[in-house]
Amino acid sequence: MSNASIENQLIATLLEQTFSIDDANDIETYKKMVAGYVSIDQCVAVLSDFQADCSYIYAGNFGKVFGLPEENSVIDSAFEECIFSKIHPEDVIERHILELNYFQFLKTVPYEDSQKYSTFSRIRTQNISEYCSYINHRTIYLKTLSNGSVWLALCLYAPSTDVQPRLGIDGKIVNIQTGEVVAIEKYKQFEKSLLSKRELETLSLVAKGSNSTQIANQLNISVYTVRRHRQNIIEKMKVANTTEAVQTALVMGLITI
Repeated sequence: MSNASIENQLIATLLEQTFSIDDANDIETYKKMVAGYVSIDQCVAVLSDFQADCSYIYAGNFGKVFGLPEENSVIDSAFEECIFSKIHPEDVIERHILELNYFQFLKTVPYEDSQKYSTFSRIRTQNISEYCSYINHRTIYLKTLSNGSVWLALCLYAPSTDVQPRLGIDGKIVNIQTGEVVAIEKYKQFEKSLLSKRELETLSLVAKGSNSTQIANQLNISVYTVRRHRQNIIEKMKVANTTEAVQTALVMGLITI
C-alpha cells in the first residue's frame, strides 16, 4: 500500500502544533552541533524544523548511499522525501508509525526529559548501485517546548552491521540514558486512541465488506450516524476515503479482518 496516509498523519501531527519559541537563534547552535557530529561519524543527519517546515541535511560519506550531494543542503520541508524515496516502502510506513508513537509517548514524560529517549530501527534502503542494504535509523527530538510541542527533530542514518534478512524494522523506543527499552505496551495504546470505539467498530465492518446500511443494522444506529463515523474516520486518519482508512488501520494494527 502507499504510505501517503500514514505520512499525512505524521505531517499533520507535527506541523499543526502550537509553537512559542523564545529564541529562534537556538537553531544555529543545533546546526553546528549536528554538523560537527556528522564530520566525525560520517553518517547522514537531518535536522528538521517543524515551525519553519524545513530541514537541514548533513551528508557524510554515507550520503552516497542516498545519492546526496557532498555539501550540506536545506530543503523546504520538515520531511526528507529525498531519503524516504530511497527506502523500502514497507519500512517507511513502519518508521512513520514508530515516530507517531514516539511523539505521543513523549507527551507522557516531563518535557525536559524528552531528550532522554530515541527511536531505534533497522531499515532497508536502495542505494545508488541498485542493491538493497540495511541501515540503522534513529529519531531524536532535540528541542521540545514547555507546552509539549516538538520544535526540532534529528534523524540519523548510518550503515548497519546486522545484515540478516527478516521482516520488520525492529523498531523500538529507548531511554538512551539508561539503555532501557520502553515496553511496547506503554505506547501502542496511542494508536488505539486515534479513533473512538464506535469508529473502530464501523471501520472494522467496512473492512469486512459491509455497506453503511448493513453497518447501521449491525450496530443498531442510523445510516446517518454511520456516514458521520465514516467521515470522522477519514478526517482523523488524513486519508482520501475509507478504502485508504482500512489499509492504514490494518498496517497500524487498529483492526483485523
